[in-house]
Amino acid sequence: MRLLLGSFWRAVAYCVHPRVIGLSLLPLLLMVAGAFALGYFFWDRAVDAVLAWLQSWAAVEFALSWLDSVGLGALGVVVAPLLVLALATPLIVVSALLLVAFSMTPALVELVALRRYPDLERRRGGGVLGSVLWSLWSALLALLLLALSVPLWLIPPLALVLPPLIWGWLTYRVFAYDVLASHASADERRALLQQHRLPLLAMGVLVGLLGAAPSVVWVSGAMFIALAPLLVPLAIWIYALIFAFAALWFAHYLLTALQHLRAGEAGGDAAGAGPAATGVAHVAGKLARPAASDIVDVEARPGPAAAPASAAAAPSALPPANGSAAP
Repeated sequence: MRLLLGSFWRAVAYCVHPRVIGLSLLPLLLMVAGAFALGYFFWDRAVDAVLAWLQSWAAVEFALSWLDSVGLGALGVVVAPLLVLALATPLIVVSALLLVAFSMTPALVELVALRRYPDLERRRGGGVLGSVLWSLWSALLALLLLALSVPLWLIPPLALVLPPLIWGWLTYRVFAYDVLASHASADERRALLQQHRLPLLAMGVLVGLLGAAPSVVWVSGAMFIALAPLLVPLAIWIYALIFAFAALWFAHYLLTALQHLRAGEAGGDAAGAGPAATGVAHVAGKLARPAASDIVDVEARPGPAAAPASAAAAPSALPPANGSAAP
């Protein structure tokens, strides 16, 4: 929990860094240009198609007629545009997330690494191509899950739970891979994602809930239609800043977790080598120290006593050689 909260507040502090704000302008410009281009070419046709689809339903036609009869016909006019914006919101969110992941995340990870982890080894377990394929595949799965879950949105609790959960899953998959692509090996990345799966998913869900803030702009009513040229760039910039915050949060969390993982591995290696080294020293000491039975006593001991000189001078008791008797 300390790592989760500590990395959260660090990410909040980094969001006001001039470099982070400057980097957020690139996805903003790209998204605004793309949104207005699509609106210019497809807006009218999309609204007409949705309006024709609504009018094909008798219940919707009755509701629109009733609104017109009570003097609220103007509300019926904005139903189709708002529905088009609501349908376009998932595409806008996914596009903003991928643009931030591709254009901002490497620079944000570099900023965090240089300021906090300059000595952290870069093992480059992922590349640019792997990051792109991973992000696109994750985004495709998220959109598919979102489309399949639409009928469940009619159940009020699930309508509040499923979209943030899907966006959280997508956010954690994309940013976790991109943050670790440069610094962690493939095995380290898999180990970290396995060990920290629940905290990372919780971080992604929280980011998904924050991402609902710009969505309020899409459904803010008829006033949004009049102020669309102003509010569309504002909403897109909020998306960019939210996902930039997510990239910073994941960077602080995962780089710290990676540092702890390597420190734990180094400590385990040292602990494993300790008993072996002690055993070797013990054996070497025993070999260098001879056993007690092998010690040779070289202390001088006294030899046998010398014979007295008188014994050497005593006469021989043997008879003379010539056989004569003694005088």
